Amino acid sequence: MRTDSTRASSATFAANRAQGAVRFGVHVRDGVTRRGDLHESGSLRVRFPSPEAEGLSGVFVNTAGGIAGGDRFDIDIAAGEGTRLTLTTAAAEKVYRAPGAAAQLSIALKAERGAHLAWLPQETILFDRARIIRRIDIDLAEDASLLLCEIVVFGRAAMGEKMLHGEFVDRWRLRRGGKLVFAETIRLDGDIGAKLARPAIAKGGVAIGTALIVPGNEAVVERIREASETFGGEVGISAWNGFAMARFCAQDAARLRADMMAVLSRASGVALPRLWLN
Repeated sequence: MRTDSTRASSATFAANRAQGAVRFGVHVRDGVTRRGDLHESGSLRVRFPSPEAEGLSGVFVNTAGGIAGGDRFDIDIAAGEGTRLTLTTAAAEKVYRAPGAAAQLSIALKAERGAHLAWLPQETILFDRARIIRRIDIDLAEDASLLLCEIVVFGRAAMGEKMLHGEFVDRWRLRRGGKLVFAETIRLDGDIGAKLARPAIAKGGVAIGTALIVPGNEAVVERIREASETFGGEVGISAWNGFAMARFCAQDAARLRADMMAVLSRASGVALPRLWLN
């Protein structure tokens, strides 16, 4: 039976959860991609560094300093016809221990006809007993293009930290021309450390990643495979349904990040955000 103090503690916890949302679209004006109306709320912000020749870059900043249990963040981006938009984060996002409800992260990306959208956040680092549920929904016009990557690190190996228990749920849905062409949900929970040690899962690796390239075909796959001798971790790539996907697994985040940069540079003519190069 819950006591008054337990209820008060739960109410205090809920009242102190971080929430943030960013919603905006971009359009072409005089041959240059420009931002339209921008909505920001809570602890989530987006900033636009020095303008580029034709495209636009955005950098997300979480002023809460990380993600904790019960936090909620929503991102909704629309790239209008013919635009070029590259998005990243100011730093790696840290997800801390969650004694209660899991954190919720929802990302919606839309690219209209002839648009190119690059979603290239830096790593997401999960601390021990972190809990997060993430949803990524992508809606592309038939001739829009996308370069997307996500890296997840289970504990900071360089700091001697390990993620032993927690919850990580990752739901991806990709549509092209209104048709669902890719759907996947990954769930790791409970004794995550033991599961990552299994040969069929990560073979002891603590960093995993995915790169999604649209459009993608066997020519893209072969171009990336030419760099396979330089990879420090495991990298697998294939193409189907008009897109290519690379999967990464490594013993540490630095090795995986280097592999991801090598793949992205070969997958597209889009330059990596400057923050990736620091």
